[in-house]
Amino acid sequence: MMFEYAICNQPDQNIFQRQCAALEKRIPEIHKGKLLKDVDGSQTQLYSIDGKQVEVHHSYYIGAVYVTSEIDLTPYFH
Repeated sequence: MMFEYAICNQPDQNIFQRQCAALEKRIPEIHKGKLLKDVDGSQTQLYSIDGKQVEVHHSYYIGAVYVTSEIDLTPYFH
């Protein structure tokens, strides 16, 4: 099961960086992986939590900042 969280309905580098920082601050067991960059300027920051994948996307193709995750992240943001 995948969870998806819409953060912003347009690409925004500042919001992307703030979302990554929020995950790193609120989830102590998160492990930061590679930052993937596309030719159009889109970025995906990879993370893992107990072997489960979490990705923060800054996409010009989709036109959004969003998070996809193999675990529910809601408990970390209450």
